[in-house]
Amino acid sequence: MENPSPEWASNGSPATRGKCPVCGSTIYKTGYTAAHEGLQKPERKNLNPQRRGKLVIVESPAKARTIGRYMGKGYKVLSSVGHVRDLLKSRLSVDVEHEYTPEYRVPNDKRKVVNEIKASSATAKEIYLATDPDREGEAIAWHVLESADMDPERTKRVVFQEITKPAIQAAFENPRDIDMDRVKAQQARRILDRLVGYKLSPLLWRKVKGRLSAGRVQSVAVRLIVEREREIDSFIPEEYWTISAELSQIKHRNRNKQQRPFFIAKMIKVAGADPVLASEDDVRPHLDKLKRAEWEVSDVRLGKRTRKPAAPFTTSTLQQEASRKLNFGTSKTMRLAQQLYEGVDLGEEGSVGLITYMRTDSVNVSKQAQGEARDYIKANFGRDFVPASRPVYKTKSKTAQEAHEAIRPTSVGRAPERVKKYLKRDQYRLYRLIWQRFVASQMAPALYDTVRVDVMAGEPAVTLKKRVYQFRASGSTLRFKGFLALYEESRPTDRPENGENQIPSDISKNEILDMLRLLPEQHFTQPQPRYSEASLVKELEDNGIGRPSTYASIISTILSRGYVEYEDKRLRPTPIGELVNDMLVEYFPDVMSVDFTARLEDELDEIAEGKPWVPVIDNFYQQFAKRLETADEAIEKVDIRSEPEPVGRDCPQCGNPLVYREGRYGRFIGCSNFPNCRHTEQILVKIGVICPKDGGDIVEKRSRRGRIFYGCSNYPECDWNSWKRPLAQPCPACGGLLIQQGKEVAKCTLCDTEHDLDVEEQDLVIAN
Repeated sequence: MENPSPEWASNGSPATRGKCPVCGSTIYKTGYTAAHEGLQKPERKNLNPQRRGKLVIVESPAKARTIGRYMGKGYKVLSSVGHVRDLLKSRLSVDVEHEYTPEYRVPNDKRKVVNEIKASSATAKEIYLATDPDREGEAIAWHVLESADMDPERTKRVVFQEITKPAIQAAFENPRDIDMDRVKAQQARRILDRLVGYKLSPLLWRKVKGRLSAGRVQSVAVRLIVEREREIDSFIPEEYWTISAELSQIKHRNRNKQQRPFFIAKMIKVAGADPVLASEDDVRPHLDKLKRAEWEVSDVRLGKRTRKPAAPFTTSTLQQEASRKLNFGTSKTMRLAQQLYEGVDLGEEGSVGLITYMRTDSVNVSKQAQGEARDYIKANFGRDFVPASRPVYKTKSKTAQEAHEAIRPTSVGRAPERVKKYLKRDQYRLYRLIWQRFVASQMAPALYDTVRVDVMAGEPAVTLKKRVYQFRASGSTLRFKGFLALYEESRPTDRPENGENQIPSDISKNEILDMLRLLPEQHFTQPQPRYSEASLVKELEDNGIGRPSTYASIISTILSRGYVEYEDKRLRPTPIGELVNDMLVEYFPDVMSVDFTARLEDELDEIAEGKPWVPVIDNFYQQFAKRLETADEAIEKVDIRSEPEPVGRDCPQCGNPLVYREGRYGRFIGCSNFPNCRHTEQILVKIGVICPKDGGDIVEKRSRRGRIFYGCSNYPECDWNSWKRPLAQPCPACGGLLIQQGKEVAKCTLCDTEHDLDVEEQDLVIAN
């Protein structure tokens, strides 16, 4: 047999060096091919005529099942089960001396997955990477291609905002290459977070105590919470008073005084100036005069008011509204939304994605979805509830990805009640919220008739113009419900809505009124409230900190690290959180600056548009490294011991104050009269995780022998418990509850998938 030409190559998996099966010459493995030793860069060709079929790669098994229903014959759908490659955990894995080159590896628990994808891709004629449409999804697609040795010539990227047959078909008709600019932006974010996490955390270990950690974005979130707490502590309330009056028309005089209809007017001017009512002494002289006064209507203004519906949900507004209406935490909201997006089994209809992609800051809606909504509204509410033109909403986020869509149902025809029997309780509640919000956003505005009445009070003998007390009442009457027939947006708890004021429709100018009762009321100025999860998300978004995919993980991380805790469903800093914050603010003002962090986010967005990424990292790191060196030399070891902190209640046995103490097994509550009184109590520490059984808070407890375990705060009504620590972050594969299995591994209680844990601020973090 003649020796083959030196261009012989195989796309199989030969040894690194070996013998050519045809001629016996030495061959070696290069990239995707094995070639003769003399070839430096063997040409990549489709040399295997046996390749057939099409391979599709997605992130999660649930998504794979749903997409598999829509693919025709010849398609194979596999799941990467989230990320397949990452920076090494045992070291920095970023070469700061050589353009910040990252060092990636496939973790042990993903090698089987990668090998399966690699084997399938080697025999597939076409390969499609159908990971999520955001930057992280783009990065996952690239890591899959690299780790599985895929041939770029046979590999394409497809993206879709919803997992429906039309959207998937359209995506596969328009494949593209991986967007490396978006990959670089995600890689730059990952490297920045690694540099901060791996450099700052050891400093905290040396100067404060072990197992503390710091992060680029999460530390700024802690700063916001700390500064809000200090504003509250330093706030000095100021007293002020208001005077209102219950007024009634004279024609109702013949009724019992207790049954007379009235409206309430508030004093706004005294002799044309704003009233000064700083104390009860300031109020009393006015009350004496108003009791003897005559009350006359000086002006009546009738009008109309239009109230437009709220825009469909973005990630931020969904998290805020789910918090206010459903009492869901951000992590729970995103976990449920992920399940609704990836697909739910609807019986004969099979697995169907119920909502569009849930990580978005855009309020755009496709014309097709708008048309479907308008048809539904017309059929179910009537023609009057359909606006003349299709509503157009503008996002408040300056960095919004306008090519994306808002969060909406994939089909308005799947009304909540229609799919309720297929959904778990909380899945149904969140889906109903998303469905109602979207349909309402496409409905006609609500219309109100408004009235504003000014009333002058003064001595009966003087003319109207000479009366010095001006009161005002405003009211409105709903004339056409519009979108309110379906849905009304909730208001933040720190901005309560004023009650309705029923002003008579026949009231007229110069009409004399009866004053039934004066209503002086004492008030005190109030500080800004502590952040709730919803208001913190809004603050982060307003300041350009983080992006839609990071809000939930930011809150989960600062809770799990023990820098922040809940009090009455609000976030307050812990002592260690304040200590670490103060240290970082003093020595790392750039890292901890809200403005700086927002500018860095903008630069990451610019990298996604083509800006070189290495200078961005270098500009940050050069200053950061200098400050790190200065801080290490300047900061003394912190002694965090202090006097026992009072609990705020007395011992049930002896009546002495209870205090927090540190013991062999950690912090506990004990009597200040120890050792005369040995009463103790466990501290039920919330860890920021929701019980998968009944939705209660999972708390840290101790057994009789001092061993830590985790259980539902609703015990004994709920008996869920675990000896191993649950994680706030949902399973990337199915959205289930993750349980820590070891130092570097977590396991899902729902799909049994194992995931690696990181030591810095990523989605899977363990920090005690």
